[in-house]
Amino acid sequence: MSEQAQQTPSQRGHLRGIAWALALVPLILLGIIATLIVTTEGGLSELSGPPVEQISIQQITLPELGRIVVAVVNDGPQEVTIPQVLVDEAYWSFSAEPSTTLPRFGRATYTIDYPWVAEEAHEVVLVTELGATFAAEIPVAVQSPQPSTDLFLRFGLVGLYVGIVPIFLGMLWFPFMRRLGTQGMNFVLSLTIGLLVFLAIGTWLDAQEFAAELPAFWQGVPLIVFIALIALGTLIAVSNLRHGQESTPLGIAYRIALGIGLHNLGEGLAIGASFALGEAALGTFLILGFTLHNITEGVGIAAPIVRKNPGLRHFAFLLLLAGGPAILGTWVGGFAFNPVLATIFLAIGVGAILQVVWEVGKLVVRESARLGLPVISWINLGGVTAGLAIMYFTAFLVKF
Repeated sequence: MSEQAQQTPSQRGHLRGIAWALALVPLILLGIIATLIVTTEGGLSELSGPPVEQISIQQITLPELGRIVVAVVNDGPQEVTIPQVLVDEAYWSFSAEPSTTLPRFGRATYTIDYPWVAEEAHEVVLVTELGATFAAEIPVAVQSPQPSTDLFLRFGLVGLYVGIVPIFLGMLWFPFMRRLGTQGMNFVLSLTIGLLVFLAIGTWLDAQEFAAELPAFWQGVPLIVFIALIALGTLIAVSNLRHGQESTPLGIAYRIALGIGLHNLGEGLAIGASFALGEAALGTFLILGFTLHNITEGVGIAAPIVRKNPGLRHFAFLLLLAGGPAILGTWVGGFAFNPVLATIFLAIGVGAILQVVWEVGKLVVRESARLGLPVISWINLGGVTAGLAIMYFTAFLVKF
């Protein structure tokens, strides 16, 4: 009998208590050393220079004529005081909430009484106590949209055009795809892989754009990578709970719809934010472009379930899951845009889409093996290439 087996329960509990105490020793010592460093400035107080000031301007809104509201975050290592504000190279009076002094990670809102001119560009500069300046531009001065029932419905209609309508039109190719032969279906599945690969890359780039607006301490790019990998690993782990059973076509379709939905959430955020920033012409351009660009997404969702019609109820759920987030994104982007949440959701979308690419890829491998064809055949390669090409060229309509 081993020594551990001979120990009584009380002895094992006592050993666990000692183990926890030993685990706390390094943490206690670390706390003591950290306190010593802070109180003595690491012994380098005589060599320390001026404080390092860093401010991130998060958002500028124009709630009414003659008023500019600037939201800022202190993402530097020390507190920062901002006692002066310039607008178009002139100093202006302002009020700051909660204070002009921001602790590290602190937030403040500056309200400036300035007679901004509609449809003209303006520049806002924050001046710190040590003279450092942080500038942001208002490209086109237009009063920021205020929440109302009418505007809420209008933004919802925009999301409907961008998300629900094109995906519904793409799903209408389902009867046509059902009449394709086995090789034709392999082509469509490979085309779906091409569509999803493009969406994964596009979602990654969109996430990076939103991450660029985050304060430095969020570490935007690593945040995207970590969340995408966690999402990918979680979905693979959930998939493995089937104990070796292959994914059902309907399950794959739902995962495709989820990944596309998270991607469309980012598109809705971009459109809503463009209207909120007064770039209405850009918003209208994006609506048309995304509507034409997204029609192929319906094809990708319907492709795995061609051999077995799941019924109208499942088609409705798939449509809502893939297209509905565009409506939500438009509302959030127009009324309460948050770059942190946008980055997180898009990073999850990257992981979700990559997992679906893996699932659809396995489906193509199984179908190719059943037909006695190599996985990398002209049909499969042509499908992937066609999917990438369709998404690439229709993206011309939404890139600027």
